[in-house]
Amino acid sequence: MSAWTRCLTLSSTVILALVMAGTASAQTKLRWAHVYEVTEPYHSEALWAASEIKKRSNGKFDIEVFPASRLGNENQLNEGLGHGTVDIVYVGISFAAAAYKPLGITGAPFMLRDFDHWKAYRASKLFADLSKGYEDKTRHKIVALTYYGQRHVTANKPIVKPEDMKGMKLRVPPAPLNLMFAKSVGASATPVAFSDVYNALRQGLVDGQENPLPTVMAKKFYEVQSHIVLTGHISESMVTVIGHHVWNRLTPDEQKLFADTMKEAASKATEAIEASERVLTVQLKDLGMTVIEPDREAFRNAALPLHNDASAGAGWTRAQYDELQALK
Repeated sequence: MSAWTRCLTLSSTVILALVMAGTASAQTKLRWAHVYEVTEPYHSEALWAASEIKKRSNGKFDIEVFPASRLGNENQLNEGLGHGTVDIVYVGISFAAAAYKPLGITGAPFMLRDFDHWKAYRASKLFADLSKGYEDKTRHKIVALTYYGQRHVTANKPIVKPEDMKGMKLRVPPAPLNLMFAKSVGASATPVAFSDVYNALRQGLVDGQENPLPTVMAKKFYEVQSHIVLTGHISESMVTVIGHHVWNRLTPDEQKLFADTMKEAASKATEAIEASERVLTVQLKDLGMTVIEPDREAFRNAALPLHNDASAGAGWTRAQYDELQALK
């Protein structure tokens, strides 16, 4: 081998090493945080999406998922997006609406008729417009909507009509539209961090709480509550949000990769939650809970007068309300 050839070979080796080093150093590590348990579909699908994005980006993006409030409650995660201490979050629609009120429209009690109505909203221009409004206000990007399930009440007594909840210390998330439900039935709203609800129920600090069936099961509320009341008062959603400090640095192709993968994860989690709702009532009954079918129409009639009441938390226009109700 001539000196010239050896020089070329050495140069090629150095260049290759520099390219490999540059590729390694270019890897972007991201933090995806949420408040849900590792047993819930939201977490398993977040892990799947993180893995897929890493694979599809040839290792450029390494996303670590932090479940079970490890990086804070939902209010803190919302704030963390703005500070850049978290990069991606699942957050309940009512918490996201703290930044842009119209986005919370589906979080009001009895605003959605059923799961089909929820799916129509997910695919609607209204949801796209409200997501854009949130983005304009916060600069953060909503990339997916996930079904969280119908919220039901648990208690240590039978509840059949709204009057049965008057004065009850009801744990609700500290978001205006969850407080709207408590107001509609005359309950005493008692905000408690999601991670502390089990202990608050066990210690009698609150009389009951309201959450979807998968959450009641995952958090083992059946151990500290005797009755589940199938009010179905809110068809709950969560959004997957990417912080502006991440989204704005992605190329258009990378933005599409993140959005498409996270929508796919949201769709799979939605299907799993909707399917679980059909069997969990029986499972909770087998675990000792008394299942009650309340007078849902009475509960709905109690909530309707508050739907467009700004003092009760409504933050949307009448036109947006009518557009949502017209969806089929």
